[in-house]
Amino acid sequence: VNFNSDGTKMYVADYTNSSIYQYSLSTAWDVSTASYDSVSFNATEETNVSGVTFKTDGTIMYVVGTGTFHVHQYTLSTAWDLSTASYANKEFNFYSEDHSPNGVTFKPDGTKIYMVGDGNDKVFQYSLSTAWDVSTASYDSKEFSITEDTQSKEVLLNSDGTKMYVL
Repeated sequence: VNFNSDGTKMYVADYTNSSIYQYSLSTAWDVSTASYDSVSFNATEETNVSGVTFKTDGTIMYVVGTGTFHVHQYTLSTAWDLSTASYANKEFNFYSEDHSPNGVTFKPDGTKIYMVGDGNDKVFQYSLSTAWDVSTASYDSKEFSITEDTQSKEVLLNSDGTKMYVL
């Protein structure tokens, strides 16, 4: 699950159907007010979608999955509108670090990406030489082991990068 910046849209990743579903929230950040927008996006580049995240302005979507071990990049011609998504022919393979990448998040300026996987239960850090372009990612040889739990599914950072949350 992920949200747009003002909490009025919610996006749900569907592992089985390799799709992302879009919902509107009539009260921002209140999931009990969600209604399905009848808008979905099938990420055909990934066979097992495990996570979705967005560029802070909603013009780029990133889908990660365990079928190809990649994060795939999509362009949204209208910010936060899945019906305008198209594949950007950009991706990055996480297989060397984890065989089951489940979630990704970005540093707010788009120069770092963090991936969590449940193959190794670690968070891995990557640098992007071009902000927000996953095809320019390289592994920083930095990782954090999650010892409190197994089967890690998602990673998030607070806005200043001083706190990390792992599901």
